[in-house]
Amino acid sequence: MKKTIAAAILLGCGFAPIAQAQVIVDMSLLTCKQMLDAPIERAPFITAWMAGYFGATQDRATVDLRYLERNIKVATDYCKGHPSDNLMAVIEKTAK
Repeated sequence: MKKTIAAAILLGCGFAPIAQAQVIVDMSLLTCKQMLDAPIERAPFITAWMAGYFGATQDRATVDLRYLERNIKVATDYCKGHPSDNLMAVIEKTAK
């Protein structure tokens, strides 16, 4: 019985980080500082979102990888000087 309880506790603890990792981020509220301070493991998600948002500002359903790197660099550089700005507004200003 004690082994069963111990196993259940350990099993439950093992799933706790997975449940905590499921986070919803309202990208419309994201500031430059939050984007710049985000953990490195979130970078691919933020980059993918930025790529889609860049395309949407141009009414495109495609991602042009030639411009993606440029747009992310321009937005990131802008954000470094304007940490309190809203990321979506920055993308709309800087996207080409």
